[in-house]
Amino acid sequence: MTATMNRLWRLAARPVGLIRESDFTWCQEPLPAPVEGQVLIRNIYLSLDPGNRGWLREGKSYMPPVAVGEVMRGITIGRVEQSLHPDFKMGDLVQGILGWQEYALSDGTGLTLLTEDPSLPITAYFGVLGFIGLTAYFGLLFVGKPQAGETLVVSAGAGAVGSLVGQIGKIKGCRVVGIAGSDEKCRWLTEELGFEGAINYKKDSLPSSLEKNCPQGVDIYFDNVGGEILDALLAIINVNARIVVCGTLAQANATEPVPGPYNFRAILTQRAKLQGFIFTDFLEHTMEAMNDLKNWLDQGNLRYRVDVVSGLEQAPKAINKLFDGSNKGKLIIKISDL
Repeated sequence: MTATMNRLWRLAARPVGLIRESDFTWCQEPLPAPVEGQVLIRNIYLSLDPGNRGWLREGKSYMPPVAVGEVMRGITIGRVEQSLHPDFKMGDLVQGILGWQEYALSDGTGLTLLTEDPSLPITAYFGVLGFIGLTAYFGLLFVGKPQAGETLVVSAGAGAVGSLVGQIGKIKGCRVVGIAGSDEKCRWLTEELGFEGAINYKKDSLPSSLEKNCPQGVDIYFDNVGGEILDALLAIINVNARIVVCGTLAQANATEPVPGPYNFRAILTQRAKLQGFIFTDFLEHTMEAMNDLKNWLDQGNLRYRVDVVSGLEQAPKAINKLFDGSNKGKLIIKISDL
């Protein structure tokens, strides 16, 4: 190793509205050295996810908020550079919550050893063979419980999770309709991924488009956004519909309270189930899920896209691509070479 300094982002202030670079401090600090039981990891890729915004907000959640002054939390893939840990050796490829930084120390907690497959790019572990794939798999199959012939609607359908949800729904025999924010994304869903329908919510009338694309109503709604789109879906859900709550993009950067859905009474009248989840709720089924995802990928039944931005220094700006809809696929920061 020749590096002596570690570059990283620390949280400086809690964002109000969209994330700004001034909400973080760009730091250069001496490279940490591992002690017994630790490994030093050079991060290669950083995953940028809507959940990152939630980690910056004070309040009750599935994880404690990032404290002001802490290294910004983030999931990375990296290479072990030094190891004083019995389970990891120099050169191992690993994944973990290692933060917005070039190098990280770990005691092995939460660190996953990845198997390098020469037939797959490393980014596949973010695009489909990792927590994104597990989120889509568990959310649809364990919460949504799809049955052949049912209608599945997915918001943020061209996103990293949504696009996999729709394709898994197709594998399970569902009729799939995606909601996305551009004509190009809608064409990708129908022409390449095989969705039966796609709606551009920024241009099309959502109520009339949903009625046109879902003439038999909606049995499963995989919700990545909440807000007005959730409200429109509630108006056409079928009896015993399942609403899988995966994300709340519509209110991620809201500066005022967001009104609840006006059509919420449909949960009662249609005897629907609305359930939120985190992929870690089902970790005991990880092996089953990973085997299925890898098989579907090998068979050509799953496709994914990645949107790679070069340079850790770009992270505070790049993350807003998730909220303005300009990303095309799984958003990743490239920090260093393999």
